[in-house]
Amino acid sequence: MSEQARRRPPKPYRRPQKDPVRMLAFEALRAVDERDAYANLVLPPLLKKAREKGDFDGRDAALATELVYGTLRRQGTYDAIIAACVDRPLREVDPPVLDVLSLGAHQLLGTRIPTHAAVSASVELARVVLGDGRAKFVNAVLRKISRQDLDAWVEQVAPPYADDAEDHLAVVHSHPRWVVSALWDSLGGGRAGIEDLLEADNERPEVTLVARPGRSTTEELAAATETLPGRWSPYALRMAEGGEPGAIEAVKEGRAGVQDEGSQLVAIALANAPVEGADTRWLDGCAGPGGKAALLAALAAERGAFLLASEKQPHRARLVERALAGNPGPYQVIAADGTRPPWRPGSFDRVLVDVPCSGLGALRRRPEARWRRRPEDLDGFAPLQRALLTEALSAVRIGGVVGYATCSPHLAETRVVVDDVLKRTGGAELIDARPLLPGVPALGDGPDVQLWPHLHGTDAMYLALLRRTA
Repeated sequence: MSEQARRRPPKPYRRPQKDPVRMLAFEALRAVDERDAYANLVLPPLLKKAREKGDFDGRDAALATELVYGTLRRQGTYDAIIAACVDRPLREVDPPVLDVLSLGAHQLLGTRIPTHAAVSASVELARVVLGDGRAKFVNAVLRKISRQDLDAWVEQVAPPYADDAEDHLAVVHSHPRWVVSALWDSLGGGRAGIEDLLEADNERPEVTLVARPGRSTTEELAAATETLPGRWSPYALRMAEGGEPGAIEAVKEGRAGVQDEGSQLVAIALANAPVEGADTRWLDGCAGPGGKAALLAALAAERGAFLLASEKQPHRARLVERALAGNPGPYQVIAADGTRPPWRPGSFDRVLVDVPCSGLGALRRRPEARWRRRPEDLDGFAPLQRALLTEALSAVRIGGVVGYATCSPHLAETRVVVDDVLKRTGGAELIDARPLLPGVPALGDGPDVQLWPHLHGTDAMYLALLRRTA
């Protein structure tokens, strides 16, 4: 070291500056990683707390939301890019460091934030949450990432489609390879369809409202906030970006709610399926958290029918009670196991079982689920799904109808389950569900129905309708 350098006074220490937006985004990502939390459950209370402290305005909340969801949706792509810029396997990078790097990568490659601002803000976040030493590492990696745009990086890190189509799509569209394979099988082949679906999974979903019939109207909701008409459900409205559903009086009072249009269509189709004879007793056998049950209860009330809403988990049963509170017709909510039901066989005219599943149909809303699920998880769901459908068929009387629904398009959770139960139990037949969704295009060959984000703008809901014959 030269004499001049030794005499130069050291730079004064600068305390790292906390950026409330990026701190909140980092906190949300850590909760998702450490506690297996879901971003759609973690983020709202964090945003509410920040607003109450005066740290946030509307633009801050929008940026924090984009940083969290954008980072989670593109995690697979960003991991591949980060891996090309570090000198060790990603599994050897501390998870908090990787979260800061992913947030930085999203700002550089997935937003319009200027490069210098994205890097400096990420390095400052690293100084606050990781310390100066690891902040230097973050700075070095992000500067490498900033040298190319997203398209150039993807071309570099994704294998050519001709060499490995599934791995190419997995990296380009940020889905695990096994999910790409499963979705491709469900679609029935073709590159355009699978690319459209994977890209739709990475788009921010609209907030869709439901006006529960007899309790609210679409006209009332449209007058309360800026909306667009629903695409398929007569009770649906799509909120304009930035709208706050919790501020709408009808939503506060439970007369309306937030419900994906695919979920609405499942309830509507079951309610409109033809039954032979009486139509006075309905059952929702997997009612939590209550969206479909609330719509079914409102539809049942219009006909003078009674709805029994059953949910195994007591805390979810309480959510159902809240959703149904004030329903104009008769209903009851109970905590019960649908595989060991307390009701007698043949007690109901209509039965819905929206069974627990992998959730691969709602990856737009819960992007972290794609990284959390494993192929072997389906083996755990399979016995439960079969048991619930079997008991649902037992619960309905001869001439009545059962709706089997999942928020997953995976064949092992949809047609395979239905076909297997029909073969084992007998005494039931499939009804063509397509005419019960009038105006909805691209419903396939039937008789069951699979909805898709890229074709219908809904979650990938599956519905099979079965009539009890013996």
